[in-house]
Amino acid sequence: MTERPTSVVRVSAGQVEYRLERRGDAAVIVFHGGHMRAGLALGEEVFADLGYTVLAPSRPGYGRTPVQTGVTPSGFADVTRELCSQLGIHDVAAVVGISGGGRTAVAMAARHPELARRLILESAVGSLPWPDRRLRRGARIAYNAVTEKATWRIVRALLSVAPTTMLLTFLRSLSTEPPDVVLASLTDQDRSFLLSLFSRMRSGHGFVNDLRAMPDLTADVRQPTLIIATRNDGAVPFAHAESLAAAIRGSELVVSDAESHVIWLSRDYPAIAERIRTFLGKSSPR
Repeated sequence: MTERPTSVVRVSAGQVEYRLERRGDAAVIVFHGGHMRAGLALGEEVFADLGYTVLAPSRPGYGRTPVQTGVTPSGFADVTRELCSQLGIHDVAAVVGISGGGRTAVAMAARHPELARRLILESAVGSLPWPDRRLRRGARIAYNAVTEKATWRIVRALLSVAPTTMLLTFLRSLSTEPPDVVLASLTDQDRSFLLSLFSRMRSGHGFVNDLRAMPDLTADVRQPTLIIATRNDGAVPFAHAESLAAAIRGSELVVSDAESHVIWLSRDYPAIAERIRTFLGKSSPR
């Protein structure tokens, strides 16, 4: 994985970092998850292949977006709406929320239905408490603004000297399955991708901000919604997908066979991607 170029612009709430890859007239907005930022692309290939423009903003506290820019999912949904206006984006085929970006995607759909025509949630955090108390306490220690830089420096060092051991460590938190079983299911290419991804992650002020309790806006979503999750997710329990499906009227829940939170590396992802294409009203690319 290589980091892609990003830009920074000022909106009324402050500075926001974003990556814009222009293709067709219609756009897809992607809100990535924890420890991610605009320059790291994950799960976007299906949208690029269909010719969509992709807008990926760094959420508050990540990358070059200060935590004060929006702060909450609702606040950052408004920031993104203003960003779209500045960039001349007026046709958004779908808002996509990945993992910790799920709440922001829900807020975008709920607060700006005139812009967002559909909602796609992938391994997404919903309105249930998240994470559990033990992980929350550990995250506040390892990923606060003082310690996160050192935490990721140590992670990168260990990834370089003991990559397999570190993959197993990460997979232990990403899957409910035994980590060695999950590791065995990955191709060499998948392993290289994950090693590259983990080596580029940072938390900034964003991850601790993600732990805050947020208002539940799922009942306000009216757009067609596709929810994709696996029962083997160790990072975001499958109950989040079930609660989202129950709260968003007319939504569809697609259960992936993925062995972990990283559903894009599963054997059934081609079928999942085809379901996304159908949901967007697009045919498979030639």
